[in-house]
Amino acid sequence: MSHPACNSREVFRAQLHRSPRTSRPENRSPPSVSAVPYSLRSLSPGSVIPAPENQMPAHMLQEISSSYTTTTTTTITAPPNGSLQNGGEKLEKTPLYLAEDIRPEIKDDIYDPSYQDAEGPRPKLEYVWRNIILMGLLHLGALYGVTLVPTCKFYTLLCAYLCYLVSVLGITAGAHRLWSHRTYKARLPLRLFLIIADTMAFQNDVYEWARDHRTHHKFSETDADPHNSRRGFFFSHVGWLLVRKHPAVKEKGGTLDLSDLRAEKLVMFQRRYYKPAVLLMCFILPTLVPWFCWGETFLHSLCVATFLRYAIVLNVTWLVNSAAHLYGYRPYDKNIDSRENILVSLGAVGEGFHNYHHSFPYDYSASEYRWHINFTTFFIDCMAVLGLAYDRKKVSKAAVLARIKRTGDGSHKSA
Repeated sequence: MSHPACNSREVFRAQLHRSPRTSRPENRSPPSVSAVPYSLRSLSPGSVIPAPENQMPAHMLQEISSSYTTTTTTTITAPPNGSLQNGGEKLEKTPLYLAEDIRPEIKDDIYDPSYQDAEGPRPKLEYVWRNIILMGLLHLGALYGVTLVPTCKFYTLLCAYLCYLVSVLGITAGAHRLWSHRTYKARLPLRLFLIIADTMAFQNDVYEWARDHRTHHKFSETDADPHNSRRGFFFSHVGWLLVRKHPAVKEKGGTLDLSDLRAEKLVMFQRRYYKPAVLLMCFILPTLVPWFCWGETFLHSLCVATFLRYAIVLNVTWLVNSAAHLYGYRPYDKNIDSRENILVSLGAVGEGFHNYHHSFPYDYSASEYRWHINFTTFFIDCMAVLGLAYDRKKVSKAAVLARIKRTGDGSHKSA
């Protein structure tokens, strides 16, 4: 915005030359955030964005943007380990932060390439027979439930599907994107819904799930990874739950900073009362509702709405650990094992864009394409419209393209 007493740059410079101090005009209204077209030609992480001539200073931009945390989407505009190459891209109309400053709460889900497995043979496997027996019985009950599907009442199938969808959202939008990666923030009603949904999913409490998942990201495809895909499909899919954890998982998992989880009362409340809550939400209610509400047989309610539904929820989320680390393309980073797998995304409501997710774990969408085969992102965006979700972290297109050019396998459409 020009000084009201100056009609040209020469006059303004002449005034500066005459007096070491220039008076600041009264009643100057700052321009809007969207009117600040910063260029990132030479921006690297940690650098300070200068305020160009006739534009609003960066510190004023941050003050203004901080007042809109309820509805904004934070955009990461530079890759965390390099500067933008092909600068000059037009920025989205969102608050501007650097990747290093985008998530001050958590850094322990970023891949650590310096960690290497210890030499020598792995310890002998110790089977957890309780888990083996319970998993076997569950899947036998689910297989029998498949035979009962044709004779089920419509409302029983609808109830099973709704329980499946709520359970998966408890994992994807809750334990994964909210609590493991802190990619967005949620108000109490949404957090309460997600903690209940996560309990229905019965895949360990949020604290333990997030701890194992952060360990998986930081030490991916090593012995410190709880479900290391280099030990084969079966191990990364379900086998890791049937044996004792590798000592490296316990050692490295114990080094992570989980203070953000311990500080959240809702997470710790769930952890304290997890066993009775699981019995109620995962088994008792899904069985009793069809039986009492519309006269379904107890056997159909138990084997279809409970066993079959729970087994499907488990397997579609396990596929993210197995299939999405073994089958698919790596358009964002060919140096890591995670892949883009559309079929996994269909079942896990958006979690199959796994090469992108491991490249940018701080993106709330877990995908470059937002709503494309990604119901979880659609759900979070709907919650944002209602004011229940906010501060959604999103990687900018410029940062994504820079990563594709630097480390992609050439399969991306822009390559």
